[in-house]
Amino acid sequence: MSKPLIIFDCDGVLVDSEPLAAIAYERVYNKHGLALTRDVVGQCIGMKQADIIIRIEELTGHAFPAHAEGDIWLETRALLEEELEPTRGILPFLRNLETARCVASSSSMERIALSLDVAGIAEFFADNVFSTSMVKNGKPAPDIFLFAAEKLGGEPSASVVIEDSPFGVQGAVAAGMTAIGFTGGSHTFDGHAEKLQAAGAHATCASWSEVETELTRRGFIRETVADL
Repeated sequence: MSKPLIIFDCDGVLVDSEPLAAIAYERVYNKHGLALTRDVVGQCIGMKQADIIIRIEELTGHAFPAHAEGDIWLETRALLEEELEPTRGILPFLRNLETARCVASSSSMERIALSLDVAGIAEFFADNVFSTSMVKNGKPAPDIFLFAAEKLGGEPSASVVIEDSPFGVQGAVAAGMTAIGFTGGSHTFDGHAEKLQAAGAHATCASWSEVETELTRRGFIRETVADL
């Protein structure tokens, strides 16, 4: 029987970064004379930057200048370095977790590494960190999840993905994995859980204590992880 594997998304799951990213996009687009609101950026959660730029153009008609794409990362990095926090309860959860785990994110490796370091949780993942830059297709394609499982010797049927975006949930389901929708970040909105369920989430959890209960029930962890 395959050993269980827990695959964590990074932004909005491990770290409370989605509001900061939305601010960064809003600032940079406005700087270049393109009106953009955080609500529009919120519709792109779970995508990699290249796909976000395309999606924003589809939603607003604003074509972002290719020569300025680096500005988005510079603004995002500054905000992450100054204000990023781990999601509430994740530290004790990871500290007591024995199940094999990894990160599979749409962010660049540079951003993932920075986020994990600033949040103080890099030690819990070591080199088991994967970006959609390593695969052909980003979320909602299953590529990144299948890639991560292969690297860690896991089977899709024995893997669970914790995601905060419909795109991520869709990718996990397409990979043949259990998908847990996480709504414990500060970017959570009315109807968030319902959107994750509509995308195929097998369960939704609003805190890490709820995640613990759900993973225990499904056999991915053996006992209570911590008081979260």
